[in-house]
Amino acid sequence: MTQFDRRNLVKAGLSLALLGSAPRLLAQTTFTRDPFTLGVASGDPWPDGFVIWTRLAPEPQTPDGGMPPHDVPVRWEVAEDPGFRKIVRSGPAVAEAALAHSVHVEIDGLRPHRPYWYRFLVAGTDASPVGTARTALAAGASLDRLRLAMLGCQDFETGFFTAYAHVAREPDLDAVFHYGDYIYEMAPRAEPSPRKHLGAETYTLDQYRRRYAQYKADPDLQAAHAAVAFIMSFDDHEIDDNWAGEFDKDGNRPDIFALRKAAAMQAWYEHVPVRRAQRPGAGVAYRRLDYGNLARMHVLDTRSYRSDQLCERPGIGRADLDACIPVDRPERTMMGAAQETWLDRGLANDARWNFIAQQVLFMPYDARKDGSTAPIIGKDNWNGYPQSRQRLVDGIARRGLTNVVIGSGDLHQNVVGSVPRNADDVGGPAIATEFLATSISSGGTGGAHYSGESRTLDNNPNVKLLNNQRGYQLFTVTPDRWLAEVKVMDQVDRPGGKIATIAKFVVDPKQSGPQRT
Repeated sequence: MTQFDRRNLVKAGLSLALLGSAPRLLAQTTFTRDPFTLGVASGDPWPDGFVIWTRLAPEPQTPDGGMPPHDVPVRWEVAEDPGFRKIVRSGPAVAEAALAHSVHVEIDGLRPHRPYWYRFLVAGTDASPVGTARTALAAGASLDRLRLAMLGCQDFETGFFTAYAHVAREPDLDAVFHYGDYIYEMAPRAEPSPRKHLGAETYTLDQYRRRYAQYKADPDLQAAHAAVAFIMSFDDHEIDDNWAGEFDKDGNRPDIFALRKAAAMQAWYEHVPVRRAQRPGAGVAYRRLDYGNLARMHVLDTRSYRSDQLCERPGIGRADLDACIPVDRPERTMMGAAQETWLDRGLANDARWNFIAQQVLFMPYDARKDGSTAPIIGKDNWNGYPQSRQRLVDGIARRGLTNVVIGSGDLHQNVVGSVPRNADDVGGPAIATEFLATSISSGGTGGAHYSGESRTLDNNPNVKLLNNQRGYQLFTVTPDRWLAEVKVMDQVDRPGGKIATIAKFVVDPKQSGPQRT
């Protein structure tokens, strides 16, 4: 990969600064095309509300989305029924030109743990599509069931997003946790693929905006967003493959990478349903959501504060990278000191379950291929940061918790297993359970296993399931058990793929580790 065009990145950084300081001009706009081409979405349910999102973009692949260079007034409505006969909340909002005419409204004043419907209206055109979201239940209140889906890694080029159509039809979902890789930043691949990215690799704000617009125009993704609230995170491809803190993987100076990161994270905020507290530069991405007395959800950020990966360097070959054994140090971190402290304190609660919702593989895992005698340890997941991982494991043990479930992604596989108390005894007593969800499309249709991984479980006694198909995982959480269903697609290289449940696991809150049912 070539290094960044520094002049373009400097221009992008200046554009961000100018947009942030521009005076607000508010004016009505006449639309000759549908401005709601990217759909609607909701996110981060609280007991009294949630955030609702849209972006006005009648021509989403143009530099300005087909919008004028001024802010546009918008109205929103929330109702207790899909026909909007009983509107319970409504008000004005602004589609800000500086934020690509996106709209984020933080709704409050709603009743807990019930569904609501929402829509947006602008003058001179039809209303937006209708979305629905369900409020949470106040911390400590009695809740007997929670249903969550977990998913991510949606490479537009390598497959269709049909899994999202199935998510949209899942009954009684409370929320979806999206672990990251909502877009992929790379240029179109030379080899044949089901679909193609528009434009070159993304570096500037305009390029990231267009890439999000291409993804969000997908009808199956829009259907899922309209059907259920998303709890959004991000991983690496929202910016650049395998980035870590202030470092990219190509050896560019941190100040140069910072310009690309600022553009990418602004585009992320512009296109996902998160609160102002998650706006880059003004808040933090990690946060906590409570679902009554049943579950506390800790949403982590394992990219922004992590130390640079060991072994990875520009130009290193796959064989040399696999052979490299990281030599960790106590000061290296996956989350940063502030987030580590925040998580440790948040684990002190009375909820029946603690769900650590994060991005990358946590459990010890040996990725060697069949017939190999040398272990292969991941450098871009928690295996490359074993002392940081051990601090979290020690914190769980110190509090005597047996109810910790860790959700993750990034590998483009389904992995279900136990986190051992002692990383040197992976088959020993478990301290937590991990469910790693496969990709929506990344990696293509796949099959039962990657080539050369039919014997992988022999080297990983803590792992109960390894599967290389696309799909998502569905969790039904009750006070006495955590039920996980592994749902996979029969194919994603063409539309119309079917979904099937290939495995179910249960976890007891009094005993760590998954059991197959």
